[in-house]
Amino acid sequence: MKELSKSIVRRMAEPNFARRWFVGAGIDIGGKPDPLALYAEFFPLMSACRTWDWEDGDAQDLAGVAENSQDFIHSSHCLEHLRDPHLGLAAWLRAIRPGGFLIVTVPDEDLYEQGSFPPSDFNRDHKWSFTIAKAKSWSEKSINVLDLLSSLGPQADIEKIALLNSTYRYGLPRFDQTLTPIGESGIEFVVRKRSAAELAAGGLVRETAQPSPADLRHFNQYRADHARMKADAGQTPPFEDEGEL
Repeated sequence: MKELSKSIVRRMAEPNFARRWFVGAGIDIGGKPDPLALYAEFFPLMSACRTWDWEDGDAQDLAGVAENSQDFIHSSHCLEHLRDPHLGLAAWLRAIRPGGFLIVTVPDEDLYEQGSFPPSDFNRDHKWSFTIAKAKSWSEKSINVLDLLSSLGPQADIEKIALLNSTYRYGLPRFDQTLTPIGESGIEFVVRKRSAAELAAGGLVRETAQPSPADLRHFNQYRADHARMKADAGQTPPFEDEGEL
């Protein structure tokens, strides 16, 4: 319950959400009744966040959303409801501009479904279960997230995969811990869409524009300080002074 709301304080403590991932205008797929837009003030570089739910169309297709049009797409616990998560995630990636981000949360099968699937004992509309990576799963409908992201092809640059278990109580008997106010039982991943230049180069392409003169003074001073420390270490070896303070 309220899985997006539970994530906000955790995400506020991770700078990339505010400075990198939730930047510009995006779509929150399956956001009702707990939309990301409700918390936009905590991510000040987010300019707009449209909530996409069943009345807007099939989340697997995103019909009407132009290719390369979104700065980010967020989805909390929607992918497991799609008929084909592979097709759905590929459609979401197409809608993001090069350099934009997918931020997605799905339930972890061991923390949420807990050994019984399909069907889900806790949400009968779940069509798939997820794990970060397993050689073998007890679930007949298990998807390895690493395999899922690899299927997106070379445009997908994986920036984060995390098991959300910091508030999970492993000592409890089988119970849907997402019913509690703090319990998370999911997997969160962030994918950046590579640009054409990156695809051609086979990796990240650095900016060529130089910083401002004021910033250059600081960066060049870092290099000068490093060079001076190396030179001093050659004359006076470090960590040998045992004199009193």
